[in-house]
Amino acid sequence: MKADGVVRHRWRRRLLLAGWVLACLIILARSASIQLLQGSYWASTGQNQHETALEVKARRGSILDRRENPLAESTGTIHVAVAPRELVPDTRDQVVSLLTSELGLSRDARARIADPERAWVELQKGFPPQVKEALDTLRGVYLTPDWTRHSNYGDLAQDVLGYIKDGSGSGGIEGRYDEHLRGTAGEKIQARDNLQNPIPGQTVQIKAPVPGGDVILTLDRDLQEIGHEALASAIEETGARGGELIVSVPKTGEILSLVSIQKDGPGNVSAITSPYEPGSTLKPFTVASILLHSVGTLADSVDGENGTWVAGGKPLRDVHPHGMMTLGDALKFSSNIGVAKVAEGLSPSQQYQMLRDFGFGAPTGIDLPAEGAGILPRPSRWSRSTASRLAIGYGVSVTPLQMAMAYGALANGGKLMEPRIIKELRDNEGRTVFKSKPRVVREVIPGRLAREISEVLVDAVDDGTGSEAQLATYKVAGKSGTSRANEGGVYVKGHYASFACFVPVEDPQFVIFVKLDRPEGAYYGGSTAAPVTRATMEAVLAAHHAPIDWEVMASHDRRQPRNKPLPGAQFASSNLSESPTVRTSRTTPPPETGAVVPDVSGLSPRLAVRRLHARGFRVLLDAAGPVVGTDPPHSTPLLPGDTVRILVGRNGDG
Repeated sequence: MKADGVVRHRWRRRLLLAGWVLACLIILARSASIQLLQGSYWASTGQNQHETALEVKARRGSILDRRENPLAESTGTIHVAVAPRELVPDTRDQVVSLLTSELGLSRDARARIADPERAWVELQKGFPPQVKEALDTLRGVYLTPDWTRHSNYGDLAQDVLGYIKDGSGSGGIEGRYDEHLRGTAGEKIQARDNLQNPIPGQTVQIKAPVPGGDVILTLDRDLQEIGHEALASAIEETGARGGELIVSVPKTGEILSLVSIQKDGPGNVSAITSPYEPGSTLKPFTVASILLHSVGTLADSVDGENGTWVAGGKPLRDVHPHGMMTLGDALKFSSNIGVAKVAEGLSPSQQYQMLRDFGFGAPTGIDLPAEGAGILPRPSRWSRSTASRLAIGYGVSVTPLQMAMAYGALANGGKLMEPRIIKELRDNEGRTVFKSKPRVVREVIPGRLAREISEVLVDAVDDGTGSEAQLATYKVAGKSGTSRANEGGVYVKGHYASFACFVPVEDPQFVIFVKLDRPEGAYYGGSTAAPVTRATMEAVLAAHHAPIDWEVMASHDRRQPRNKPLPGAQFASSNLSESPTVRTSRTTPPPETGAVVPDVSGLSPRLAVRRLHARGFRVLLDAAGPVVGTDPPHSTPLLPGDTVRILVGRNGDG
């Protein structure tokens, strides 16, 4: 019995020992696995729990106008964080007061940074760099450089520039050139405690950020402002819901001003995204097809049917009835019946191809997102009445930009240019990496035909439907248009009023297109949109540094100077309608057709020039500053075409 008990105890000890050995082996194996096989993984995991890789923002490149005025740029700002536990107890209240005065903190923010139980408090971002001087030496206050995007001229061209959302460009140039502008972010390592709060002072930058490149536009800041002011004033005066205005250079396709204003709609570039039925502004291109295919000449007679005619089973009417007239007069006076009748001689393919060649029904290729193509139906989808409606600008939709470029082709001897809004791209060191060049899309019609049509459009401004766009000093070629408003393919109450023109007709320097969306009261393009183009032209001619060949303008002044040089006067090359001669005195009164010099003292130079132009005078302005008078002085009787010099004082002069 005793021997059996001894044996049982021996086996128990052996089993217990074996169990301990096995447990030790398991623990050793697990330890070896963790330390040897998984050691790097757990070390990395532990490090990641106490260190966080953070992005260091790169400075976003600037967007500048053609004269390198910054329209949108990123400026340095300061991000402020506070470690309340590190604040010296005896000076905590003073630090909180200083932070409040420098940063304008809310009551809640003051309470959080005054709480010594808090480890870390992030404050609002985007403080000006000046706070660094006041706060940089405070213990427990941590400052980090940051960047904030600014539009330097408020909402001027904001829809063209685009926006920044969540650190990336959205819409406009910001979105289209986001990759070029945003640069390459850097990287830093931030140490954190066991509660994942940043450990103050424990930050190491391991990769420096690379700034973004710049984008230089063809837009001119002054002309953009001029266009915006003129369009906004017209919308206010006519009660329109919105509108678009474009100023372009016909020889190069450069866009100098691109304005879209919508009272109630989204802030997009409707000048390129929102097609509309153009109405009579399309008639010159129908006439171009007629002339190119020898269907008729401008001297051919056509019966206006006294204002009513049936084409394709549907009635066609003119606002002002006409009898027999020439095709040129039909274009000049915007006769629907006259143009549509002669256009019956065109085949559907001829009519369609001409409009297509002028750029309708296809995107222009401007370097902005979301451009609309418009609608130009193929002949296979035409009804009986399509040809006659298409001839007068119905049954087709175009964007304001397409229309501006098409008129640019007429002004450019029949050559359609690709629109350019990007002048060049530069890297972060200022080196040019891309420079745009003028590109001819196609020669639509011979220069001879373009000139013939342009001369008719001059008559349309001088004696026809575009008389509200006349300038006293230069020949303006232009055409008005009025069409029914359309939403989602359905006609709605109201009209679109538009006007397109270029000046001077002998050697066009710029094209202006204006469209108003449903103006109230008088809604015809000639009475609502044409005055906007005239106001814009006058302001452009008065703008300093406008990209215009002033020698060309001077050589095509339609009035000869009637006066003698003003002693010491110099010709102002930055003003279009100036002449180096100024009338200084008059010994005999002018005829009844003359005018007196208005009082423009106290006005801005731009407004003063517009008022003088409105009286038919030429203007000499050779300096910038507040207007203090004119030479000759106000109330002096002069003849239209005489030159008046604007006298300006220095800023602060009375």
